[in-house]
Amino acid sequence: MGKGKVCLAYSGGLDTSCILRYLLDEGYEVIAFMADVGQEEDFKAAKEKALKIGASQCYIEDLRREFIEDLCYPAIASNAIYENVYLLGTSLARPVIARAQIAVAQKEGCFAVSHGCTGKGNDQVRFELAFYALQPSIQVIAPWRDPVFYNKFKGRNDLLDYASSKGIPVTSTKSKPWSMDENLAHCSYEAGILEDPNTTPPEDMWKLTVDPLKAPNEPEDFTLHFKQGLPVKLESKDGAKTDAVDLFLTANAIARRHGVGRIDIVENRFIGLKSRGCYETPGLTMLRSAHIDLEGLVMDREVRALRDQFLTFNYAKLLYNGLYFSPEREFLESSITASQKNVNGSVRCRVYKGMFTVLGRWSETEKLYDESESSMDEIGDFAPQDTTGFISVNAIRLKKYGKAKEESGVSLVTRGSTKAT
Repeated sequence: MGKGKVCLAYSGGLDTSCILRYLLDEGYEVIAFMADVGQEEDFKAAKEKALKIGASQCYIEDLRREFIEDLCYPAIASNAIYENVYLLGTSLARPVIARAQIAVAQKEGCFAVSHGCTGKGNDQVRFELAFYALQPSIQVIAPWRDPVFYNKFKGRNDLLDYASSKGIPVTSTKSKPWSMDENLAHCSYEAGILEDPNTTPPEDMWKLTVDPLKAPNEPEDFTLHFKQGLPVKLESKDGAKTDAVDLFLTANAIARRHGVGRIDIVENRFIGLKSRGCYETPGLTMLRSAHIDLEGLVMDREVRALRDQFLTFNYAKLLYNGLYFSPEREFLESSITASQKNVNGSVRCRVYKGMFTVLGRWSETEKLYDESESSMDEIGDFAPQDTTGFISVNAIRLKKYGKAKEESGVSLVTRGSTKAT
C-alpha cells in the first residue's frame, strides 16, 4: 500500500525533478502540476519528463489571464510597491499558482501538496499560507525543510548524482551562478554570485530586457488608456490592444526592447533575513508609472493621500508576505475599487534607453483640473485675495509656535535653532 497521492508543484528543473523521484521512492503517488504564468518554458518537454520520471499525471494550467486580471491589474490600480522599489513580480504569481494547484489536488483526491521552495525564502510562506486558506485540511510536504532530505542533498552536485543514479534527464551539469524565477510580469535573479551585494550582475544574466546602453537610439511613443484605474487599451506602432493578455504582452515587448524595468536591491524577507535580488519588470513598470501619472490629473487629493498612506503600503506588504487569501486582502481590494472609480483617462508615454517618461495626459470625464483656475495668465474663477485668509488661518498655530520659542530663548532664525545669547 502506498502512502497516498501528493500534488507536486513541478517546474521541470533539477530540484523538482529530483523531488518528484524522491517522493516516489518514499512511497507516494505523485501528480505533477505546472502553472503557465507566462514564463518561457517548453511545457510539452517538461510534461514528458515528469511522466518519464514516474508521475501518474502532469497537469499544465494556463493561468496567464487570471494572473494579469486578478493580481497584476489590482497591483497597478493600488500602485503596489515593496520597500519603494520592488514591484512584487514573484509575489503576484503565487496566489494564482497555489489556487490552481489546490484545484488539481482536489480533483485528483490528493491528501497533500508539495513544492520545491527553500527553507530560507519567502515562497515557502506564500505557498503554504495560501494552501491552508484554500483547503484548511491539506497537508504540505516541504522537502527542503526536512532534515532527511536536505542532509542527503547538501548541494547541486548531490542532486546531479541522484538524478544520474535514477536516470533523470538533466539538460546541463554546469551550475548557473544564480537562481531565476520568471513569469509574465518579471524575471528575478538571486543566490550564487549575487549573494555578495557588492557584486555587479554580469551582463549576460539579464534575460528579458536589452541593456539600456544598447537600446535603440530613437525613442518609442505609445498611449495607455485607463478606466477605473485599470489599463483598457494600449496604442502603439503595433496597433491598438484591448485584450488584457495582448495589452500586457505588448507593454512587455515595448519595455523589453528599450531596457526598461531593471532594478538591483537588498530587501527584507518576511522571515527576517535580508536578501539581495535583481529584477526585470518591463511592462508592469510602465503601466504602474502611467497610472500614477494619471491619478495626479483625476484623483481627489485627500482620497489619494489616504490611499497612499494606508492602502498602497499595506496591499504591497500582504502580497509580499503571502497573505493574499486573507480577510485584510478582501477589505483592501474593495478599497482599491472605491479609490479608482474616477481614474479614467489616457497617458501619452515614451521609452528611451531604460527610461520611461510621460509626454502628456488627458481625461474626457474627470474635470478636477481646471486650466483656467491654474493659469498664471488669467484670473478665472479663483479669487487670489481669498488666499490671504487661507494663509492667516494656517499661520495661527505657527505664530504661537514661534512665540513660544522666543519666550524660551530659542531662535528659529539662527541656523540649527541654537539658543539666543
